[in-house]
Amino acid sequence: MIGSWILFIGFALVSWWISNQLKRRFEEYSHIPTSNGMSGKEVALKMLRDHNIYGVTVQSVEGQLTDHYNPENKTVNLSQDVYYGNNVAAAAVAAHECGHAVQHATAYQWLGLRSSLVPAVSFSSKWIQWILLAGILMVNSFPQILLAGIVLFALTTLFSFITLPVELNASNRALVWIRNSGVTNSYSQEKAEDALKWAGYTYVVAALGSLATLLYYIMIFLGRR
Repeated sequence: MIGSWILFIGFALVSWWISNQLKRRFEEYSHIPTSNGMSGKEVALKMLRDHNIYGVTVQSVEGQLTDHYNPENKTVNLSQDVYYGNNVAAAAVAAHECGHAVQHATAYQWLGLRSSLVPAVSFSSKWIQWILLAGILMVNSFPQILLAGIVLFALTTLFSFITLPVELNASNRALVWIRNSGVTNSYSQEKAEDALKWAGYTYVVAALGSLATLLYYIMIFLGRR
């Protein structure tokens, strides 16, 4: 049990460190202008056009780190700093989200698999904490409750690992396009790659952390006697 807590604390510290590194780099790269002066919105629109994608809308949304692609209504949603920013950080984020739009348009299998799991994961996320809590409290009398919670948590863990190739592939698509589009030069291209690399680390840590937590609940279930 002590080993589990050490593992959890270790993941928490690594996650905190990566998050701070990511924020620091994006803050630094937000002061490096794009080579052609394009804003995040313009970068997104150009990347979509260059891939012959015309049915996707690029729009601004409130908040920070709220950037995402919505395959249901085909929208690239960019936070205001990214939407209006004409810097390397904004260009990298905008191109990354358009990378998901390209995945959608080309029927990228991992994106399709992740999208198919969204309804089940949404249901699991809503109830899982209560089911796991009840399962732990009644593990000796009604172990089936904890087992149900483990199954639901396993689904979210699977979703986290399926997310990895989706995010990394979107970043790779973004960086290849940015390099060939004139948005960056040799210096700023390196910064764009670094920004998306650290963003990718957050998904890796999240997936590994979810796996570690899943194993912890499994150990509780197996050791209930």
